[in-house]
Amino acid sequence: MMKAEEASYRRIAEALETPPPPSSDFDLNPELAPTSSGQTRPAGVLVALEDVGGDLHVLLTRRSPALKHHPGQIAFPGGKVDPTDPDVTAAALREAEEEVGLPRDRVEILGYLTPHVTVTAFSVTPVIARISAPFDIIAEPGEVAEVFRVPMAHLLDLGQYQVQGRRWRGVMRQYYTVPWGPYYIWGATALMLRRLAAALDR
Repeated sequence: MMKAEEASYRRIAEALETPPPPSSDFDLNPELAPTSSGQTRPAGVLVALEDVGGDLHVLLTRRSPALKHHPGQIAFPGGKVDPTDPDVTAAALREAEEEVGLPRDRVEILGYLTPHVTVTAFSVTPVIARISAPFDIIAEPGEVAEVFRVPMAHLLDLGQYQVQGRRWRGVMRQYYTVPWGPYYIWGATALMLRRLAAALDR
């Protein structure tokens, strides 16, 4: 491993020792928040960092347009915690292996962001990790339309994030975006990336 890459991973791990406060899809839309705190379902997503040509990149997926929920949206590999998963880390690693073919033994956990609560009542823990060895990407048919990488430098630049809005269930909803090339990264994925950027900017 190059010294610069090793230092980058160490800096990320150290920053995550003091993770940012929890977040939710209602942060920019407090008027849409439920009046009572309902029960949420645990989920884990893998924010996988990989060295590409000497620069760190984040692995992302574009969901299949045929899916019932969130078709075509940009997302991290991950999903809800199954009964066979001991914790959110196991869920994130299992889903990453299923969705993009990333073997669990080629992942090194660096740390975590605090959970993000979605409008669909999931409590999503972002698991920040490095891909420790090359692997062949195998997108899961029917669920993942595309797997791609975004330069970490772009995602760490807080100036790249914008707040936009659209009508949702009859009201305007605001959300973060961080577009890159042809990819429109928005919503919970953009917010979690922004939280990581803010944690590393402290």
